[in-house]
Amino acid sequence: MDDCARAGEAADGSAHGAALSEWSLYVLETAQGRLYTGISTDVARRLSEHEGGKRGARALRGKGPLTLCYQQVVGDRSRALKLEYRVKQLSVAAKRRLIAGELALDSLLGES
Repeated sequence: MDDCARAGEAADGSAHGAALSEWSLYVLETAQGRLYTGISTDVARRLSEHEGGKRGARALRGKGPLTLCYQQVVGDRSRALKLEYRVKQLSVAAKRRLIAGELALDSLLGES
């Protein structure tokens, strides 16, 4: 999709140089157009693991190339896990709105 950056490029909303203790939520798109949501303290490393296969999510194996569509620093691990759960519950259309910046991540936890 046009809203996504090729794997290895920065996506809108990314925070380079963030402290490793800060967690990020990210959304990847597979070659088939499926969306995968995850969390990590190092999104670039995690993307590399997903692409490499062994340490990546089983759901993404053989589904490349992967495209990083969304990345946002969200704070501590607890908050990241809550947001990951909420994003995974969203419809594909709502996830696309999140990627496009039409839906605020904070709104998923009742924050503004």
